Amino acid sequence: MEKNNYQGALQHPLGSGFSATSTAAVVIKGIDLKGKIAIVTGGNAGIGLETTKVLASAGATVIVPARDIEKARKNLQGIPNVEIEIMDLARPDTIDAFAEKFLASGRPLHILINNAGIMWVPLQRDSRGFESQLSTNYFGQFQLVARLWPALKDAHGARVVNVSSLGHHMAPFNFDDPNFEHREYQTLLGYGQSKTASNLFALELDNRAKAHQVRAYSLHPGSIAGTELARDADMELFKQMGFFDENGDMRPEILASLKTIQQGAATSIWAATSPQLNNIGGVYCEDADIAELLSENPSIQTDAKLHQSGVMDYSLDESSAKKLWDLTEEMTGIKFNVN
Repeated sequence: MEKNNYQGALQHPLGSGFSATSTAAVVIKGIDLKGKIAIVTGGNAGIGLETTKVLASAGATVIVPARDIEKARKNLQGIPNVEIEIMDLARPDTIDAFAEKFLASGRPLHILINNAGIMWVPLQRDSRGFESQLSTNYFGQFQLVARLWPALKDAHGARVVNVSSLGHHMAPFNFDDPNFEHREYQTLLGYGQSKTASNLFALELDNRAKAHQVRAYSLHPGSIAGTELARDADMELFKQMGFFDENGDMRPEILASLKTIQQGAATSIWAATSPQLNNIGGVYCEDADIAELLSENPSIQTDAKLHQSGVMDYSLDESSAKKLWDLTEEMTGIKFNVN
């Protein structure tokens, strides 16, 4: 019986041969995806767009669900083997409609990359009253995977990749008040718990789905220059995180550590396609390798800890992963039976 990654049991770097500077195009070299079907949420901008390009270049058919169809068409113009569909992760009805249309096509799903997300936004709620970062970054992922499960199973060898973040260091999942109904809203905490939830979901999904040849992963893509992710963020948040000094200038050490979009997409591509992970799942990855496990919560709001990497042990905790799965089914009304 294959081992699981509860408590980070498999959380050891492999020595993949890649690094923080490896690009997605380098990582996928030699991998043939002809005949494979992939879905990349947010696949029309930032690292998602690069992920789409690289998967398509390897021969995959890539479906890109997007909130803004016209923007997606413009950004994806000229890329072969790409299909564009409407979907908004914060609107459950659109997730169901997208999944139903895909399932109706009768195609298996070999790769699902949950790339789309929002970051550091003011307090907003979806139609169910769920805090927007948790709704988009986690509940939307859960619903999409649950609805697409028959196609993932039919692939007889599929991978689900959750693009998480180093931001999960900011907060464990708050089971008492996940939607900030009884505590003061702090956007960094909201973002942090949404990414912790994404890690816990990948962990538990992998354990439940591996019997059906479906493996799941979470990852930190790196700090990326030139994406739209932090478009709603206040400069004070970047100062609080230590990215910018009191004058609003990016600190030199941060500037030097930024990845290009091509480098930022590399870990998604590695997790989705690398044969090095054929018998390993539920792990959190970074720099196109498995990340180190951390057993104490570092403060990433100080310069000394700013470049802290690795995955927090609370986001690979078995009891938390199972508890979150049950809570998610209860809160969303979506029963996800992996069988």
